[in-house]
This record gives sequence, structure tokens and C-alpha cells, in this order.
Amino acid sequence: MQNKQNRRAFIANTGKAAIATGISLSVLPAMAKSFVGFAPNPFAQQPLPYEYKALEPIIDAMTMEIHYSKHAATYAKNLAEACVAEKVATDHTAIEEVLHNISKYSGKMRNNCGGHYNHELFWQCMGPASGAKPEGKLAAAIDQSFGSFDAFKTQFTDAGKSRFGSGWAWLVINADKKLVIGSTPNQDNPLMDVSDLKGSPILGLDVWEHAYYLKYQNKRPDYINAWWNVVNWRYVEKRFESL
Repeated sequence: MQNKQNRRAFIANTGKAAIATGISLSVLPAMAKSFVGFAPNPFAQQPLPYEYKALEPIIDAMTMEIHYSKHAATYAKNLAEACVAEKVATDHTAIEEVLHNISKYSGKMRNNCGGHYNHELFWQCMGPASGAKPEGKLAAAIDQSFGSFDAFKTQFTDAGKSRFGSGWAWLVINADKKLVIGSTPNQDNPLMDVSDLKGSPILGLDVWEHAYYLKYQNKRPDYINAWWNVVNWRYVEKRFESL
């Protein structure tokens, strides 16, 4: 019941923002649906949905604690500052709308809005007792788009491995409702108007070194290969089915 109330409140608030800014109401359902699993205030850091040690041995507790309480918390703090400075009304503005128009904002907004959104999604895309494979409509769509689940895993892993420097690997639904794999640099994401890869992200993987260095050192491929064991496919399926 609480989730339904939060969803209704989000849609209502987004509608008010649309009227105030002249956004076409026809885009609101897609914006709302992309919010599956996020809290009513998307601009604030939410509690981690599991304990720091919950993903061991794949991701160690110290890495999770530093990643969440230091790196991600800093993005949230800096985002709040940027929103005040650039007059973004976080009580009735969709974070996706900021990302869709990120070229109109400062570099601080781009880096920290992206960093915050990406991490809030990343935490949800993982969970204890996860791994295995997706099921239902998502599994069928993966087979149709990539040939098989194994082929999908290989292509997604390659996207993460080949991202030069820091960044993210993504599985997105594009404007043609097709599943696409790609990557973005730094804290960019496929919702941004500056991104070459565009679409609604349903699965994201952080390949910044701070996400894995304590356990895997410079061995990013080992981190990615192990990460498949903690993917929360139920959450990814929920995002996919909502779009």
C-alpha cells in the first residue's frame, strides 16, 4: 500500500512540475515508470537495502561501506548544493527531467546528478541470494535481442571491461523499445541528452576502481565476472516490465 501511495504522489508531483515548466504530459508515464524502486525523494540518498556485508564474498563489507557512505554520499551532498544554486525544485521535479536536459546545467550538476542517480540504481540492481538468470518477459527479450543469456552476459561484460578509465556499463531500453548494451564515461548515464548511448536504464554496473579495488585491485574483469552472482534480477525484471 505504501509503495502505491508513493507512486501516486510521485506522479501527481511530476504532473505539477510538467504544468509549471511546459513539459508535455504525454512523456509523464515513461518518466514515472522509470522510477520503479526509487524513493519518493529521488534527490536524496536512500538507506542501503541490505547490510554492508550482505554481498560478501563478491563485494566485501569495507568496499560497500566506503562506496556507499563516502563516494555515493558525496554525490548526494553535492547534488543538493547544485540544486539550490541552480534553482531546481526537488520537491516537484523529476530527477529524470534534469538528466534529460543536463546540457543546460553546470558540470557540478552533471557529475553529481548522474553520480547520485547511477548509484541509487546500482544498489537496487544487486542483492544477497541473487544471481541466477532473469525470467519471464525479460528473459525472452534478452534471448530475442542477443541470441541467448550467455551471449548477453559476454556483450555486457565486454562493455564494462572495455570502458576506458572510469564509467558504467548499461542495459537499456531505447526509443524503439529494444534492449541495447553500452557504456558511458565518468558519471554520465543513458538518460542524459549529452550521452551517445540513450535509453531507460534497467541494469547498471559501476566500473570505477573504487567499486572494486580493495578486493580485486586492478583486475576489473575478475570483478565483473564475480558481480553476476549478486545481480538482483527480480528488480531488473520489475524495471523492464514497467517501461
